[in-house]
Amino acid sequence: MPWVETTPQAESPPQAESPPRTEGAPGTEGAPGTEGAPGTEGAPWAEGAPKARRGGGRDRYFDTLRAVALVRVVTYHTFGWAWAGMVLPSMGIMFALAGTLMAKSLERPALKVIRSRVRRLLPPFWFWGFFVVAAMLVHGWMPGWQIVYWIVPLGDPPGNAWGEQAWEILWYLRTYLWFVLLSPLLLRVFRSAPVAVLVLSLAPIVIVQFLWTPPDDRFGTGIVDLATYLFCWVLGFAHRDGVLERLRPLAVTALSLAAIGYGGWYAFTHQAGTGSYDLDDIPYAQAFWSAGFVTLLMYAKARLGIDFAWLARFRRLDRIVRIFNARAVTLYLWHELALILAVPLIDTFWNVPAFETYLPLESQWFMFGVGWVLIAVFVLLCGWVEDVAARTRPRLLP
Repeated sequence: MPWVETTPQAESPPQAESPPRTEGAPGTEGAPGTEGAPGTEGAPWAEGAPKARRGGGRDRYFDTLRAVALVRVVTYHTFGWAWAGMVLPSMGIMFALAGTLMAKSLERPALKVIRSRVRRLLPPFWFWGFFVVAAMLVHGWMPGWQIVYWIVPLGDPPGNAWGEQAWEILWYLRTYLWFVLLSPLLLRVFRSAPVAVLVLSLAPIVIVQFLWTPPDDRFGTGIVDLATYLFCWVLGFAHRDGVLERLRPLAVTALSLAAIGYGGWYAFTHQAGTGSYDLDDIPYAQAFWSAGFVTLLMYAKARLGIDFAWLARFRRLDRIVRIFNARAVTLYLWHELALILAVPLIDTFWNVPAFETYLPLESQWFMFGVGWVLIAVFVLLCGWVEDVAARTRPRLLP
């Protein structure tokens, strides 16, 4: 194909890496790019990123991408900036990195890998969900049979309006879980024709946008989310299998920029439904913007070998990035509750004359800062559940 380089190196299969560690053994499921490093057990989508082909150790580039993506999520949920998703499509990045890790893990038996992913996802979800469900029950919520989705989130868990800000983020866990379950089949299909399948992975979002309208229920919402981020997940496969590094730079750059341009154009010209160009409200635009943006990030890694090794020289920053990755599930689940609790906490500050005089209590930036303090508290108090889920010794911080 004209966009694929066919040098002898490109035609050879990817070099074998070190043998995978035993699934389920203590300390075997690390945070991204940190396999074998002490204190790095992390989220199911923040597991050890594949080692660079030219060397082992942590992949600080992927570590940093995931950490910045999580910061962007918290920032967006604080300020609601419509342009935030265009600056950094966090969910597309997270799904692409998770796809890479899933392709690596599937070098082992598929059932064992799926069981491990589910085991590491559900306990933190249950722990967080206990408090959310209890609070909604206290505020008059009475669930039906759909409460089963609070046990296994294959569909959006139910809730009342009082707790909506807390549980509305669960679409990501639901979509991630479905991608995990579908990955053995998806990976087999991808490897039958990698470039063609990668390109065609945008077809589902085109279909649901123009040819078939999914039902307005849990099933339809799930289909739309899967279609929106399918390309990013498969892009992770392409990175893991060395497909990206065989593609021609000019073709990748041109097609990626075209996808970004098309997604942006669609977002700005189709605001009638939502009154905003926010990509989160326009799945079709989100799919193409994320596809182009994340392809450039992943291709830069594959082609140029970017590793952010310099991060090791800044120990505190490197430590923060590592904690973000190792506690990604905790941070993602609890950040909305932290932002919710920041409001009544700041309200109490008005009762202290010095605080009222000298602190910017009305500023969203102040709430942003208080929110991060509460997030840090939740990480300290609740992060150990991730260690338990990973079958490692619970620790205050990894």
